[in-house]
Amino acid sequence: MKTLEIKGNLRSATGKKDSKSLRDQEIVPCVMYGGEEPIHFQVPFSEFRPVVYSPDVFLVTVDIDGKAYKAMLQDTQWHPVDEVLMHADFLQVSEKKPVKVSLPVTITGTAKGIKVGGKLKVNLRRLKVKGMVNDLPDTISVDVTELGLAQSIKVGALKPSGYQILNNKSDVVATVTVTRAARAAMTAETKGKK
Repeated sequence: MKTLEIKGNLRSATGKKDSKSLRDQEIVPCVMYGGEEPIHFQVPFSEFRPVVYSPDVFLVTVDIDGKAYKAMLQDTQWHPVDEVLMHADFLQVSEKKPVKVSLPVTITGTAKGIKVGGKLKVNLRRLKVKGMVNDLPDTISVDVTELGLAQSIKVGALKPSGYQILNNKSDVVATVTVTRAARAAMTAETKGKK
């Protein structure tokens, strides 16, 4: 799993007024859960750019006034109109406790069905997984090479190693749909055989 470092400071005051004042200075109010008690801290928005503008999931080292914590970004709240990060929640992680995260799906290979005019449709771009932080991959790789026309690959067909996929086994990850061009080619082929 990719790693990243974010530096912040403990918040002396919490509340709506204080949070608004921080946001006006492009500083994001944050909370870290998972330890003995929640830690309220603040981080400049510029520190968040590599995390929030990426589809990847990061193991974040959060440096709060010189003390480092291993954590994962759990939730973000954005302003409904402006592109302003209003709040961020982190979950402190331990190498001894499993975590639940949503990992991006990477499609590999070219499906057989595409070569005869089909179109690949990716239904799930992320999968929910559970596992130890050190066992989680950056992405879940799904090979679609063997998919023919109107065939799909389901969550149950994936073979995770060292972690568990929490999505329903019958959920479709990717499918090769039959396009009009493929249907016309199949019809022409059938007529040619008669």
